[in-house]
Amino acid sequence: MTSTNIFTKAQEGTGVTTAATTGARAPNVSAARQDPAPVATGTPHTAAAGAHASFAPLKQIEAGLLDVGYAELGPADGPAVVLLHGWPYDIHSFADVAPRLAAEGHRVIVPYLRGFGTTRFRSDQTFRNGQQAAVALDVIALMDALRIDKAVLAGFDWGARTATVIAALWPERCQALVPVSGYRVTDLRDNLRPKPPETERNWWYMFYFGTERGRNTMEDRTRRNDLARYLWHLVSPTWDFDDTTFERTAAAFDNPDHVAVVLHYYRWRLSLADGERRYDRYEELLAARPVVTVPTIVLDGGSDPFTDPPGDGSAWRDRFTGEYDHRLLKDVGHNLPQEAPSAFAQAVIDAGRR
Repeated sequence: MTSTNIFTKAQEGTGVTTAATTGARAPNVSAARQDPAPVATGTPHTAAAGAHASFAPLKQIEAGLLDVGYAELGPADGPAVVLLHGWPYDIHSFADVAPRLAAEGHRVIVPYLRGFGTTRFRSDQTFRNGQQAAVALDVIALMDALRIDKAVLAGFDWGARTATVIAALWPERCQALVPVSGYRVTDLRDNLRPKPPETERNWWYMFYFGTERGRNTMEDRTRRNDLARYLWHLVSPTWDFDDTTFERTAAAFDNPDHVAVVLHYYRWRLSLADGERRYDRYEELLAARPVVTVPTIVLDGGSDPFTDPPGDGSAWRDRFTGEYDHRLLKDVGHNLPQEAPSAFAQAVIDAGRR
């Protein structure tokens, strides 16, 4: 466990002072553009869940190193839930989940991660870092700015890793955890060890991003979107999404820092790029694979290539020592909250009651 005051000091940067780094919990009123509370619009859940659902309008608030764009639904005094997306996705993965949770009385926060959508770095001098500790600190800073002491943290892909990092190092901020694909905390030393060929094959795009050819693809908007669309089909083979659904999310990739953050995220995991020294102490703690003590419900998709065989979570079961449940959803792929919003929302509700 790491204390909040010490942990958030890692985000202090030149000319940056925030509620998170000063210990205050009140939002910066001038930074938080108080737009009307957003609502989710769209059709009920169908085979193409989330096909025409969206959030409008969004809010912005200064938090840590970022000016964060986020959707907020539900009562302001309700128990908090923070929903975290990954790549190549965005907040619309939760467009059908968020209103279900709001209807249950939750205050639901759905932020764009650094490098996505309307989230921006507050300083041009800040390194566009994608390492796990930096992204986790972004979420803590956002919670501080929104005066959220504790929340159910739920997510997939980058979001699952981020939520698990917070639950492991900062359990006092996590009421319960709902990660897709289990325990995905990165240990850089372990990542240097070869994996079985079938596992390595699933991560081909991570290796691709280690090359200049991969960078050139990401810097070309058309090729970047073609790659993202291909990955959607590859990792969610049973999901019948349409062009409108994809293009709404792809707009989040037009963020000016998107390419730099995404490339660093994957290159750092392969030890092809350095992180920042200010995060070293936290990465050392994470390399020890700390256990998660908070109540946890792990979700896995039966059609997700990143689900560890045999699909029962046994590969990482020992990392969760609190109240625990594992749920396997057959015929569901990697983007589980958008493919199976009812099941994802129910897991969040159930976890929050533990």
